[in-house]
Amino acid sequence: MNNHKSVFLFLVFVCLVSFTANSQTLSKAGELVTEIKIKAQFPTENHLFPNTEKISFPITIENTTASVFDGKIEYCLITDFKDTISTSSIALKLALTQNKKLTYSTAKLAPGFYTLNVKLKSKNLNAVQVVKFGVDPEKIISPTDRAADFDNFWMRAKRELTAVDPQYKLIRNDSLSTDKRDVYLVEMRSLDNVLIRGWYARPKAAGKFPGILHLQGFSTSPQLSWGYHGDDMAVFVLNIRGHGNSRDEVNPGFPGFLMSNLKDRERYIYRGAYMDCVRAIDFLCSREEVDSRFMVVEGTSQGGALSIATAALDNQRVKLCMPSVPFLSDFPDYFKIAFWPGNEYIAFEKKNPDFGWKGIYENLSYFDIKNLAPWVKCPVLMSVGLQDIVCPPHINFAAYNQIKGDKSYFVFPDAGHSMPKENTTMKYEWMKKELVKLKSTEK
Repeated sequence: MNNHKSVFLFLVFVCLVSFTANSQTLSKAGELVTEIKIKAQFPTENHLFPNTEKISFPITIENTTASVFDGKIEYCLITDFKDTISTSSIALKLALTQNKKLTYSTAKLAPGFYTLNVKLKSKNLNAVQVVKFGVDPEKIISPTDRAADFDNFWMRAKRELTAVDPQYKLIRNDSLSTDKRDVYLVEMRSLDNVLIRGWYARPKAAGKFPGILHLQGFSTSPQLSWGYHGDDMAVFVLNIRGHGNSRDEVNPGFPGFLMSNLKDRERYIYRGAYMDCVRAIDFLCSREEVDSRFMVVEGTSQGGALSIATAALDNQRVKLCMPSVPFLSDFPDYFKIAFWPGNEYIAFEKKNPDFGWKGIYENLSYFDIKNLAPWVKCPVLMSVGLQDIVCPPHINFAAYNQIKGDKSYFVFPDAGHSMPKENTTMKYEWMKKELVKLKSTEK
């Protein structure tokens, strides 16, 4: 997601805490002993439940320590807003090598995501296992909070972009080109005449090809290798302003990017960044080898947010959207759930009390993908990591649930902010099937 120092240190800390919490290893007087294994078993692979009257699932406890466990097991169920729903405990005794299957049950839960902390306690031993699950995420209600001039704001931005001569420039890269595709460094002008760059690969074979735009995560510097690897599409990997090789004229740094012109929504960094993505679609559609009827956008984290924003703001040309763990969503709730990026905005508010939270939330509402999502018209496939603490599932679904058209999602229960390799395989398989459908309707 990002590599600036404050967030990196925080993520390292969280990873260490998470590893400790999930290690399922009991400690005695500070020394590691053999394991007591705690495992929750869910009825579905994605660890999601329908909103039924009662939620229940087994938890298996296995004692492989060198002694009898004689103590208790405690349950504490909390929401992703850190509100405690329920607590309970029962006595538990496990002989050597004994397994015991317990059933955890709770009353009907509202749609959302939950954490169950399972604690084993005795005089000398204690441990915590963290169990996460979701309940009917498609019914999470997080209404849009668009300002009255929201539509006009983005109409003006697109009109201003149209007035900028893109001045496309392609520089062939021999070292990256292959016998199947030519690779170019692309330079072009975007909103406010800002110079941005990206990497473009076009198939050498004759014909017209679908175009795919890969959009980047926060503070990353993507290369062509980050994009789609096949030779059957025209691939463009964009660096938005302030990122990678697009830092010549706009370079607020990290940290700094999120706060860049925050007080002035007409100049806020993401107004230009979203238009950079639209300009990238302009570029792909300008190429004679690209079939502009079949444009795909994809990205992870910030790239997921940019994908949704692009599909919303350019909804006539973008025909498929594949966001993974999308960022920049549902800011008022986001800052309650996750440490970052809320901490940067908290620091900003303390330095700018006259602008305050009212000003922050008003301006961010123009860039909240939850508010842009209703404009998305194309099919969407979203990927979510149930363990994600950077872009928690709640904010992913806050935007997803505002999309009115054809949509679906994958939830990876063991994944955090980094998607597993299976995600790449699954989303591209979905993309190819959807492109076949689209092509059949165009004939």
